Amino acid sequence: MALTAAEQEAQSLKAGIAIVLVGVFMFACVDTLNKVLGQSHSIAQILWVRFLIFVPIALALSYRRHGGLTWRSQRPLLQGARAALLVIEMGFFVAALKYLPLADVQAIAASAPLMVVALSVPFLGERVGWRRWTAVIVGFVGVLIIVRPGFESMSTGTILTLIGTAMWAVYQIMLRIVGRYDPAPTTALWTAVIGLAMTSVVVPFHWTEPTPLGWFLLLLIGILGAAGHTVFMKAFTLAPASALQPFTYTQLVLVTILGWLVFGDLPDGWTVAGASLIVAAGLYSIYRARLRAASGD
Repeated sequence: MALTAAEQEAQSLKAGIAIVLVGVFMFACVDTLNKVLGQSHSIAQILWVRFLIFVPIALALSYRRHGGLTWRSQRPLLQGARAALLVIEMGFFVAALKYLPLADVQAIAASAPLMVVALSVPFLGERVGWRRWTAVIVGFVGVLIIVRPGFESMSTGTILTLIGTAMWAVYQIMLRIVGRYDPAPTTALWTAVIGLAMTSVVVPFHWTEPTPLGWFLLLLIGILGAAGHTVFMKAFTLAPASALQPFTYTQLVLVTILGWLVFGDLPDGWTVAGASLIVAAGLYSIYRARLRAASGD
């Protein structure tokens, strides 16, 4: 018996949620491995292996049987700048994990969607109502609670995380703009190739010979990272972004558990309070965006 359109949509939504949760788990594992390897391996080395593994996957995604590689971009300068920014942003987060617990880094990074809301007004021309602006302010208060400026010196890890989060928000704005002109496979290919090129220039000067276990973990990071991006792309073809975005906040829970299991780290009360505000504000902002989309406003 054929499924109705509503049943097919419901099945696609369930599949999208399940797949995005798999991707979130992969990224949580990548963060954990980044922290493990970041103590003994260079940032360039970790990122180089990730992009080395991502390149053949991106090539496969962008290949068309009768059209070859879909590598031509309508906005090559923007694509190049976006990909370069991603590499630098990833470097900041890997560096931050040397100094902060996983949960602290992820709690601050969770404010990136709220930064995107604020940046979408000047750069994308989107309209943001007072309720979503209130959510942005509440999320910013949550960040202040976590970093507590003025009560104790800002640590290196906190500064690196804040810069990385701002870069991640700008990157997402650039990604939205690029998405108006180029398909996702083209964007993935540019990301992989430019990332590999940038890290290949630097890695010979920051190479630490890995142990067999080190090689295994480096390869595992690369595989999990590439697989995570791939399954995310699949999930967002099955269900709307507004429906899937709330489930990405489960990464904060996962890295907290992994941080406790692997490193014995647990977030303090300030971090929990701040993260709760950030997540609540983010979820409310997503809810308001869905209402606006449903009303066609």
